[in-house]
Amino acid sequence: MISYNPKEWFTFLFRFHKSDTLRALFPLMIGVGIYAALVDYLLIDQLHISDKNVVHKISLVHTTLGFVLSLLLAFRINSAYDRWWEGRKLWGSLVNNSRNLAIKIKHTCSADDAAFYNEAIPLYAEALKNHLRGIQDIAYNTTSLKIITGKHVPNQIASLMIKRAFDLNREGKITTEQLLSINPELTSFTDICGACERIRNTPIPYNYGVFIKKFIFFFVMSLPFTWSFDLYYYTVPVIAFVLYVLASMELIAEEIEDPFGTDPNDLPLDQISTNIKKHIGEIFED
Repeated sequence: MISYNPKEWFTFLFRFHKSDTLRALFPLMIGVGIYAALVDYLLIDQLHISDKNVVHKISLVHTTLGFVLSLLLAFRINSAYDRWWEGRKLWGSLVNNSRNLAIKIKHTCSADDAAFYNEAIPLYAEALKNHLRGIQDIAYNTTSLKIITGKHVPNQIASLMIKRAFDLNREGKITTEQLLSINPELTSFTDICGACERIRNTPIPYNYGVFIKKFIFFFVMSLPFTWSFDLYYYTVPVIAFVLYVLASMELIAEEIEDPFGTDPNDLPLDQISTNIKKHIGEIFED
């Protein structure tokens, strides 16, 4: 995730980050600019078309379609941001529940049991991050947890933590009231995992995404047929800029709708996992 100062907005005008959509769209902008120049040449220099009435009628259609397109893009990027923000809230809950569980375990269990959870809690965050990124075959360095590579690792770790808690209750090391106290945090791990999987495994419907791309393409490609008579060859940079604005919104939505990857604007899961491990260690050290 990119860290920046939102108050220094003026510097953004002259800064090009690798995640900037201009890099991805520049070849397409060049192609559309060449297309607009060819349309200008054909309509003005070859066919000598100058019927303003026809142009005015076509421009009315573009005005209506432009309004519809703006609504679709607004809904598209808002839907994508909702998924990104929900993912951030889920990982925020994971941070809080990890800390709460560590604090409760520290004051209810023995040193050996605390050492188990000191390893298991941060390991769950690391395993969930890898699971959401599709990384399955990875060996985890652990001394007290038996992890089977290739299976659902977050479920394995959650199961081992819950099993350890029930064993402590059966052995009389913690009371039933203490077990009920830590149970919400223990079960929340699986709930958070399931919610993250729902976001990752349920993308925006295919037809909706394809329709917006086609709408943007045909809308931009038809603009030279109305603007050429007023802007002439100035249509070339204007059309390229319109494509940049409209297509950038779609690219941004595509990037943030799956917030658990490694794109520049995805959630900082590596940093969150590292902070969980650090803070859990500090809790058990005190």
